[in-house]
Amino acid sequence: MTGGGDCPGLNAVIRAVTKTAISKYGMKVWGIEDGYLGLIEKRFRPLSYEDVSNILEAGGTILGSNNTTNPSKYPVKSKSGKIVFKDVSNLCIRNLKQKKIDALICIGGDGTQTSSAVFAKKGLTVIGVPKTIDNDLWGTDVTFGFDTAVTTATEAIDKLRTTASSHHRVMVVEVMGRYAGWIALHCGVASGSDVILIPEIPYKIENVCKFVQQRSKKGKSYSLVVVAEGAKEVGGKMTVSKTCALSPDPIRLGGIANKLAGQIEEITKLETRAVTLGYIQRGGAPTPWDRILGTSFGNAAIELLVSGVKNRLVVLKNNKLSSVPLSQVAGKTRTIPKNHPLIKAGRAVNTCFGD
Repeated sequence: MTGGGDCPGLNAVIRAVTKTAISKYGMKVWGIEDGYLGLIEKRFRPLSYEDVSNILEAGGTILGSNNTTNPSKYPVKSKSGKIVFKDVSNLCIRNLKQKKIDALICIGGDGTQTSSAVFAKKGLTVIGVPKTIDNDLWGTDVTFGFDTAVTTATEAIDKLRTTASSHHRVMVVEVMGRYAGWIALHCGVASGSDVILIPEIPYKIENVCKFVQQRSKKGKSYSLVVVAEGAKEVGGKMTVSKTCALSPDPIRLGGIANKLAGQIEEITKLETRAVTLGYIQRGGAPTPWDRILGTSFGNAAIELLVSGVKNRLVVLKNNKLSSVPLSQVAGKTRTIPKNHPLIKAGRAVNTCFGD
């Protein structure tokens, strides 16, 4: 099952899980469509060896996904027509037992793994696989999908550099990441951006503007500013584009680039433009690294099951595959330490972090 937002490398995991289970251990594999929604609605389909051939390089997920369904808080209409929330996790377990399914491979990020930990506590055998472009899942050094997102963002910033240079503008580029700045930090350093703003280091707008103005006075005709969608000013709040009341995580971040560009232009009088990369960071073919990582994670998930291990999340720690208890992952976010080596390296090459 693939839950949460789509992500490059999902098909690599599905392929590895299915092929390892079938060819090495003679297991029967079912695919659950559209994440936890499919689990609730009993939308299962058998996966054969042929079904998962030639999908390694494909983006997205052949099973579909869903990031608005939480089995522990599922919206249903009451008799009066009002929306009420019900815990349907026991229904999900019954649906699996009706199909004689012994174990569930949950491929997803923090929301998906939080729900999978609930199933594990109720006695279901679960193995989690860490997926998110945000790289913010606790317990693992890296999640698959992150490398592709960083590559996509870096290539976009490289292209924006030429138009920024041609028109002598400040370009503010907003990238995803939710409450963590991993994408912004990595693509910012990789692209040689002048300013990197992340949630872990609240910024002062006057510091950002002063830095950009100093560059301009030194003859630098343009500046590149990369900002994570969850970045905020000192003492301020994150910029929210909208809320989705029926979603497990109702907050939708977005809009910080437009806000920041307006402030920079007003204070510095330098022509400034905002660009939001958005969902392009989730799309397209996975990089070779994400294909390798997804394949390794998928194979490791089946090997854990066969060895009798259950209710664990497959992780990569210190460049070695291992696992951690799902109960330790639930509800946690992996953010960037302020003394992270890449932040230190960025500061050393005169990158401004706004603090």
